[in-house]
Amino acid sequence: MVAARIIAAIQAKNKKDVLVVSSREYAQRAILKFATNTGANYLGGKWVPGTLTNQNTKKFLEPRLVIVCDPRLDHQALTEASYMNIPVIALCDSDSPLNWVDVAIPANNKSRFSIAYMFWLLARETLQVQGLIPRDQPWDVIVDLFMFRNPDAKKEVTEDAGEDEEAEREAEPEDTAVANTMKTFEGEGQEGEDDEEDEEGEAWSNPPPAGASYAA
Repeated sequence: MVAARIIAAIQAKNKKDVLVVSSREYAQRAILKFATNTGANYLGGKWVPGTLTNQNTKKFLEPRLVIVCDPRLDHQALTEASYMNIPVIALCDSDSPLNWVDVAIPANNKSRFSIAYMFWLLARETLQVQGLIPRDQPWDVIVDLFMFRNPDAKKEVTEDAGEDEEAEREAEPEDTAVANTMKTFEGEGQEGEDDEEDEEGEAWSNPPPAGASYAA
């Protein structure tokens, strides 16, 4: 609530005065969606040294507020913000350092689900404080849009499905050949049994003549 009020107060004149920063992979989609819905500026990926302090850099920024996902990973952004007297809001876990953090939001900043949910809550609360969305109605933006999605996982699933289909196609001719071979053996076995039965029948139907001697 306090963090949302600070963000809303700073964005009253210019929404781009708020900068959202994160170098964690799981938070890239969350900070992008937060910046898209609130109109803030975001900087994802590797932090370029001198972004807040060196005016000669191409990505030089002068925000009035910095929001970070993890004070431990984004320590360079916090250091530069302290040099420029820029307030910082951070998602802090139990082991996160609080150096140069002005407002700490207690949260699990290592889980993609927790990161997405916290930025979704912060964006919704900011919009409600600004009066852009009502409090008595649910927000039409679902939290799933803030969650990290791994595109490589979909590729692996698609490749596995393709390999299974190819294996089935290769196995079908082999199964058909095996079935035909079994049928052939069964047919030959039945013919051999019929021949043996015919021979036995002939032997029993033609008994030896009377008086015949088997002595040598």
